[in-house]
Amino acid sequence: MLFEGKTVFVDALEDGIYEVVIDHKSDSVNKLDQATLAELGQVTELLKGQDKLTGVIFASRKDTFIVGADITEFMAMFAVEQDEIVEGLLKIHDIFNAIEDLPCPTVTAINGLCLGGGFELALSTDFRVMSDTAKVGLPEVKLGIYPGWGGTVRLPRLIGVDNANEWICAGDEKRADNALKDGAVDSVVSGDKLQAAAIDLIKNCAAGKFDYQARRTEKQSPIKLNQIEQMMAFETAKGLVGAKAGPHYPAPMEALKSIQKHVNVTREKAVAIEAKGFAKLAKTDVCAALVGLFLKDQQVKRVSKQYERQAEPVKQAAVLGAGIMGGGIAYQSASKGTPIIMKDINQGAIELGLSEATKLLDKLVSRGKMDSLKMAKVLNSITPTLSYGDFAGVDLVVEAVVENPKVKKSVLAEVEQQLQDGAVLTSNTSTISITDLATALEKPENFCGMHFFNPVHKMPLVEVIRGEKTSEATIAKTVAYAKAMGKTPIVVNDCPGFLVNRVLFPYFGGFSQLISDGANFQQVDKVMEKFGWPMGPAYLLDVVGMDTAYHADAVMAAGFPDRMQHDGENVIDRLYKLERFGQKNGKGFYKYEIDRKGKPAKLVDEELANLLDGVVTQAREFTDEEIIERMMIPLCIETVRCLEDNIVASAAEADMGLIYGIGFPPFRGGALHYLDQMGLDNFIAMTEKYQALGPLYQPTETMKQMAADGKKYHG
Repeated sequence: MLFEGKTVFVDALEDGIYEVVIDHKSDSVNKLDQATLAELGQVTELLKGQDKLTGVIFASRKDTFIVGADITEFMAMFAVEQDEIVEGLLKIHDIFNAIEDLPCPTVTAINGLCLGGGFELALSTDFRVMSDTAKVGLPEVKLGIYPGWGGTVRLPRLIGVDNANEWICAGDEKRADNALKDGAVDSVVSGDKLQAAAIDLIKNCAAGKFDYQARRTEKQSPIKLNQIEQMMAFETAKGLVGAKAGPHYPAPMEALKSIQKHVNVTREKAVAIEAKGFAKLAKTDVCAALVGLFLKDQQVKRVSKQYERQAEPVKQAAVLGAGIMGGGIAYQSASKGTPIIMKDINQGAIELGLSEATKLLDKLVSRGKMDSLKMAKVLNSITPTLSYGDFAGVDLVVEAVVENPKVKKSVLAEVEQQLQDGAVLTSNTSTISITDLATALEKPENFCGMHFFNPVHKMPLVEVIRGEKTSEATIAKTVAYAKAMGKTPIVVNDCPGFLVNRVLFPYFGGFSQLISDGANFQQVDKVMEKFGWPMGPAYLLDVVGMDTAYHADAVMAAGFPDRMQHDGENVIDRLYKLERFGQKNGKGFYKYEIDRKGKPAKLVDEELANLLDGVVTQAREFTDEEIIERMMIPLCIETVRCLEDNIVASAAEADMGLIYGIGFPPFRGGALHYLDQMGLDNFIAMTEKYQALGPLYQPTETMKQMAADGKKYHG
């Protein structure tokens, strides 16, 4: 062995060909951390000094090639000044440039995921051979940055500006067939033939069949586009990318600008331009938020993995209550490989649930993401029934009947008698106390909440709610099932509304007060959408359903009367009484008509102002800043209360719950990150303007103390 480090080793293969193997011994995947980069630098210098060096192959001994840079190092790397970031990047460029300049042909053998910095390493070699099951890509824009180790320089010169713009600005993973079609890799083979294919490429270079120096020159030279071609390529891309990325995510547009700046220069100047633009993005609040989200997501996954290890997988599930929600749960379970019984007392509801599952599967088939045989297999994994006949073999039940505690208690007590020992019983409730529902059961330790969000197939979050008597084994099995369904489970403790709805309804409370004080709901929607929410609060209430919001509001008011009760009739009460339930019956804050695609189109309803007479005081103007402050203060304070009350275990889980559950703007990092970024002292000062609005606007004593001490929720 020529070299053996902690993450890299080098072996001689044959005829002067060496294999550089990345094998991160302390991790299940390969990442390009600072230690690995340093060893790659040492290895490159060592290889340059070898006599009769005829080729170098870069490979991995793990199931993945390299998943990217070590993002856990980003916070420290980006904490320094921009000039220091540029200096650090150029040192890494020196390593990759040295690999590109080795005095022999070089090949990367891509056997699995090859992303970010891993793919940039692959781009620095002359050729790339790829397993037919592998994927490559540059996903950096999803972290608020762009490729900073030569990706914006080499990829456009390799596959053309148009293709590279799409690869880099979208940040998607590319399958082997697409990578080969675009020219990002040179050959696709089965995994067991990767090394042989790489050796063959090097031998063909030695035989003069392939000119590796020409390929190398192409990657290091200006791109051969005239000014008109450049203008057309970049101006068209800017329009498309700008429309898709929006104003809150600057990285895709900055990537385009960087590429445009360096298309006409050589490698040395181009990497300096790339590094300077990267450093600028690395210092933005958006980058800090998105990198933070990645790390928080990893923390959430570690927590759920600990639970998974404690539980046997669910082999047979059941859902009580069909309809849209039950059908969505059944579809999600069956499509991810867990067969499920769908029970209801009404044949019409059964048919509706099957129709919902069929509709979702049809969409996958029509988009080419599933064939008809797979669709049939999934549908056959859903067993509709009007009886409990097959429940003796069920491992876990999701109760999804009407949101009424009496009905739920009756159904839960009934199904408990049908289950085998050790089976888990869960309730898909959005607000009702799990501890209270458990009073109807003989074995409350086997019961917990499993709150799905609508639409089930799209929303990633599942709240797993621990009641006072819920066992850890029950939580573990429920978390494992949620993971098997492709969801992100977050375990929370019991209280009215749990985490997400407990935080959401103070937000709605702030909105109701704004409307009562004379704000225009359309202006509020526009301001909050501009702030980054996927929809404004009025539109969101229409989507949730005014009847659902009205009943949930009553539960929250009873649970937290000091701050969630309100005097007199508010706007939600009025619209509920007028039976303006939102999208479900075509009228709420807005009116809705079905468009040509079969979706409800939102329209202004001119008669609404008159219908709100008596609820709304005299109309008045609010600034955008006032609207944002009055909407966000109650939400942020309630999130803090959930953390202080131990409803949610960590700041990371609180932030991820809001992002996955109600669409909190990701580029703002979650409510607690938002507070950290603003500074708790500044937030406390902001709330003082609104103390007359009541307890929803009053920070906790712990918040005040943390502000005085200069503390943050995230380290």
